[in-house]
Amino acid sequence: MERETTHERPEKIHLIAVGGSIMHNLALALHRRGAQVTGSDDEIFEPAKGRLAAAGLLPAQEGWDAASIMPDLDAVIVGMHARPDNPELLRAQEPGPENLLLPRVHLRSQPRQAAHRHWRLAWENQHHGLHSARAALPRPQVRLRRGRPLAGFDLMVQLTDDAPIIIIEGDEYLSSPVDRRPKFHLYQHHIGVISGIAWDHINVFPTEENYREQFRIFADMTPKAGVLIYDKDDEQTQLIAVPTNPDVTYIGYGPHENVIRDGRTLLITKKDEEVPIQVFGEHNLRNISAAKEVCKQLGIKGKDFFKAVASFPGAARRLELVKEGATSVVYKDFAHAPSKLKATATALKKQFPKRKLVACLELHTFSSLNPAFLPQYAHCFDAPDVALVYFNPHVLEHKRLPPLAAATVAEAFQRPDIKVITNSAELAAFLRAQSWANANLLLMSSGTFDGLDLTALATEITGEASGAAV
Repeated sequence: MERETTHERPEKIHLIAVGGSIMHNLALALHRRGAQVTGSDDEIFEPAKGRLAAAGLLPAQEGWDAASIMPDLDAVIVGMHARPDNPELLRAQEPGPENLLLPRVHLRSQPRQAAHRHWRLAWENQHHGLHSARAALPRPQVRLRRGRPLAGFDLMVQLTDDAPIIIIEGDEYLSSPVDRRPKFHLYQHHIGVISGIAWDHINVFPTEENYREQFRIFADMTPKAGVLIYDKDDEQTQLIAVPTNPDVTYIGYGPHENVIRDGRTLLITKKDEEVPIQVFGEHNLRNISAAKEVCKQLGIKGKDFFKAVASFPGAARRLELVKEGATSVVYKDFAHAPSKLKATATALKKQFPKRKLVACLELHTFSSLNPAFLPQYAHCFDAPDVALVYFNPHVLEHKRLPPLAAATVAEAFQRPDIKVITNSAELAAFLRAQSWANANLLLMSSGTFDGLDLTALATEITGEASGAAV
């Protein structure tokens, strides 16, 4: 694809922690726009590594180098993977190039007065909801920013000057290592969606009340004539999304009416028509309701909405089908927080109630590896017939966290038969030893199970199940 050129002299931009899901997409979008892009990171995994390499943007070596912050840079963009003592970040804060924090890029990549001509939709993405709204919006109308790949889009960051709608995944995490404000406090949304509030990021928000307060601030930032759409059944959301501002429209939603037949979910419309969809689970059905409300606010008709949702295959790693056999399926999901873990496992068990469910969770985030947070997982992993928890002690070292005992992890889940594994080879061997006739596998992680080839494993499992069925 031919690159766009928007400046006589290409902007020179450096991205610190370029390997992140959003950061590498932003690097590719800036490169396509005509900027001269460089980046750095101490770890870069697939698919970011391959995508950056294909565009000629992969750093020559991993690690940080203050010399990368050259005086002629137009901007430095920092991702959250960088720590406050990062040598490049420290150099970038010295007099010289402007330090653009990630949440501000979307408003400052164009003149400020132009940004205010756009409708900004911030979807707080507790349970993978943003992709449902995106599925129903015509592509030429949208400026998109999210981390998970969507079918039909090669980049998850679009930088254009004329899109009337800006959709942003409303991440509550910190803006940058040097800006402690949650990202979604900076987006100046017109339409806000809160899909649920479940305490996370204990390393940043030490109490549930402190975490919930960030969402209250987001809700209160909804402007005059703005719209706040929220999950009316979520207890935490109810505490902050109450109709207190007479100038704001508040819309509560629940799961879309549906029926499940032969492992397939069908939406029920107001005309009692059935619309088959490719995603499933209560959390997805709630997101579909929220997306429908968003589209209604944007003037999109119901028939167009249902047509778009029916064709939507889901986002990568959001209950993504890895492999399907005659009597077995393998799914992977980004779930790692307790509420997401429970919702995802329950969804797959409900979708295939007559099949055994084997589910494995990888603990990979700061919160999930913190002994103080682990009790939040109590009874969140009860739905699977076989429950596994995996973590790599090396990740604890890399995140500068203290060692974690397998027994401590097992006790936190309050499930006597849970199995905790700390070696990826042992994990693969355990899964291969299971009987996969009339059984499904669910793998959940924000990591990679230490490079485990999930496709090869899934092919082996579903092939074995098919053979057993014959």
